[in-house]
Amino acid sequence: MAVAVGADHGGFALKEEVKAHLTRLGYPFRDLGTFSTDPVDYPDVALAVARAVRNGEARLGILVDGAGLGSAMAANKVRGIRAAPCTDPAAAKNAREHNDANVLTLGARFVDVPRMREIVEVFLATQCTEERHRRRVQKIEAIEEGGGR
Repeated sequence: MAVAVGADHGGFALKEEVKAHLTRLGYPFRDLGTFSTDPVDYPDVALAVARAVRNGEARLGILVDGAGLGSAMAANKVRGIRAAPCTDPAAAKNAREHNDANVLTLGARFVDVPRMREIVEVFLATQCTEERHRRRVQKIEAIEEGGGR
């Protein structure tokens, strides 16, 4: 299944590098925008990627903006999405292994191309396997279902 990829104008160049790396690794992807450096609002792209993951059109998502934070905040408003901003491979491994993150967010101002490659590879290769981690993710889902009350 494909990886959904998106970026705002600040993340456009790094998103193009993400796509090239996914191709080298043999991962199919769907580019959900943006398609230039013309200004766009990151919540719009984050919503498109988050919905693709939530609806099963993509197994995982990767979002790129300037800091990797705004896109994570927006994507996390979509039920079932666990977006994690990561600046190094250890954070990406932890996000997948412990939190079953399904969307990776990257900050183009903080992550260079070689580091992005490492982060993406670890994120895609890591699974959430231990029961204690799954139990915790289920508790996050219960909070989401209860409206955060």
